[in-house]
Amino acid sequence: MIGGTFGSRGELFFEIELIASNGLNVPVDAMLDTGFTGFLAINKLDLDVLNWQFLREQELQTAQGEAFFDIYLGKVVIDKQEYEIPVLTGDEITEILLGSEWLKLLPLVVNYQTGILTLGSK
Repeated sequence: MIGGTFGSRGELFFEIELIASNGLNVPVDAMLDTGFTGFLAINKLDLDVLNWQFLREQELQTAQGEAFFDIYLGKVVIDKQEYEIPVLTGDEITEILLGSEWLKLLPLVVNYQTGILTLGSK
């Protein structure tokens, strides 16, 4: 399991690793966004170093309405496990986001009172 941190406004952050196409692991802090129903969302500029494979363009519903996003095939490491997942990219994405799709695979434990925040198996 990986431990996370609480942001100043109650955000949930976890350190994950993005795996570039050349095999380089890039550690990043990602914010868990349960309103985002995918696996991972990043800004298009982050793709320069990762060089992930483009899959398709897709129109999706967002809080601001419908928008088009590019979908790439990315690799990440969470809880010492490597995953190959579809990654949503866009110009307006300001944080690296973990979506609620992870909650179908990994248990989330959150207890603000005791400061416990974990994602993954024991």
